[in-house]
Amino acid sequence: MPTRTSQFRFLCGYVYIYFFAQAMSISLLAVWLGQTLKLSGTEAGIVFAANAFAAMCSQPIYGFVSDRVGTRRNILWTVAALVALSGLFFPFLYAPLLKTNILLGAVVGGLYLGITFNAGSYAIESYVDRIGRRDGFEYSRVRLWGSLGFASAAAFSGRIYNVDPGINFALASLAGGVMLALLAVTRGGPAEPGVRGKEGVKLADAFALLRMPGFWRFMVFVLGVTNLYLVFDQQFSRYFASLFPDPKTGVAMFGYLNSAQIFLEAGGLFLAPLLVRRIGAKNGLLLAGSIMLVRIGGSGLAVGPVSISAMKLLHSVELPILAVSLFRYIAHHFDNRLASTVYMVGVSFGHSIGIFALSSLAGIGYDRIGFSATYLILAGLGLVFLVLSAVFLLPTPAETPGEQATPLAEPAK
Repeated sequence: MPTRTSQFRFLCGYVYIYFFAQAMSISLLAVWLGQTLKLSGTEAGIVFAANAFAAMCSQPIYGFVSDRVGTRRNILWTVAALVALSGLFFPFLYAPLLKTNILLGAVVGGLYLGITFNAGSYAIESYVDRIGRRDGFEYSRVRLWGSLGFASAAAFSGRIYNVDPGINFALASLAGGVMLALLAVTRGGPAEPGVRGKEGVKLADAFALLRMPGFWRFMVFVLGVTNLYLVFDQQFSRYFASLFPDPKTGVAMFGYLNSAQIFLEAGGLFLAPLLVRRIGAKNGLLLAGSIMLVRIGGSGLAVGPVSISAMKLLHSVELPILAVSLFRYIAHHFDNRLASTVYMVGVSFGHSIGIFALSSLAGIGYDRIGFSATYLILAGLGLVFLVLSAVFLLPTPAETPGEQATPLAEPAK
């Protein structure tokens, strides 16, 4: 019988490798679309919108299936198999389609990237949170290994990209193979009780969330605040690289900066639970949103690589607080049986709606008024919704030392 320690180690390894593959395949996607495939900012925005739309369609399914299968590893197998195909998908299918028919390429790429990386990462994180609550360890203690995996790849992905982007995709595919091997040699833990039968999650339970005022209060923050940092990050690597006289130098420097930021982020994920317990999940969400707006607005005001690099590093403070606060807010205010559905529909699906709606508009803004002005508009929009979130988010008390967030018997009204 697998021990809790072995399950924790398995998840740390799986998450590390998955985010390594994610960094290798999509961290420089905007650069690949712009420099290698010669797409404009507007065309790249269409691609990102298609990715978000595909993720948006798959996320509710991921969430419902996650709650149905509980701690079984069906989704982990699916995501690992899709990651293993990335070395073939990007150079031999995605690139030719985007060059010949941007709309068809965007649709096909959206299906693959949306399911594998956009929605897939949320599904894996939700699974980790479920196992953590079962076995008594913090989600963030596993998720920090994802940051380390992403940082490990980002440290040299830019230099490899300058040699041949195909190498990046091949390494991502190799990582997918390692994920499959890790699943094959590691046994799953005990099955979660109550997944089937009368107490199991039904489709009606998932749809009932949409009738809960507390769910829509939460969505004000997700749709209006956290969406913006994802839209902001989509083409940031392209803007950063453009600040250097030589684009190849810019790509390499972005890789180094991204790696440094994510290593710091891993440390933040270790410490964030201590802060969020002290101030409460609602205040944690508002604090993370405030840091995010400083980062986006500051990037619009920054001049040169040094100042904008400082803004990029704020992500290492913002993301850990946000990730931990999201899961603790959900655990406190929603039925534990529906935790994955709330996360995948509320957070992941909500993000995809916002990205789908804003990606093309942001791309047009980058082309017509420039990155700096577009960033300032995004920050102003986020500020409006942050103020609304302070009113609409449900209060979440601070936790005493050693206390776990206690889920309610029913979703928040």
